[in-house]
Amino acid sequence: MKLHDIAPQEGSKRRRRRVGRGIAAGQGASCGFGMRGQKSRSGTGTKPGFEGGQMPLYRRVPKLKHFPLVNQKTYTIVNVSALGSLAANTEVTLEYLLAQGITTTKDGPLKILGDGELNVALNVKAAAFTKTARSKIEAAGGNCEVIGK
Repeated sequence: MKLHDIAPQEGSKRRRRRVGRGIAAGQGASCGFGMRGQKSRSGTGTKPGFEGGQMPLYRRVPKLKHFPLVNQKTYTIVNVSALGSLAANTEVTLEYLLAQGITTTKDGPLKILGDGELNVALNVKAAAFTKTARSKIEAAGGNCEVIGK
């Protein structure tokens, strides 16, 4: 047996329908596409997802609620209350907080949040600060420095 001897089993493959070959052939004249209109013309008709000019579903859905942000920034967050136990005039960075055990994970650049009270002056270096955190650190006599991510 040679490769050119191989053929599908008799009856397993049907021949393709030849449309537009007269009414006796079964699909003459309009070839099963109806009379007129966009879907009767040659070619594909419309693109997949086209809804007649209405905003298509795949573009409409992300505007609704409960869809996650595509390029959302993630931060390692620390509240001001966690910094209250540190010694005065300490330079606070993400590496320092990891070494002290105040944070246990490194989820991204450091962001300081303003929940709690602070009574010691600290030099805090972080990627981002909330307004309340910045005001509480500066009110305690410390300073805030924004560092690059």
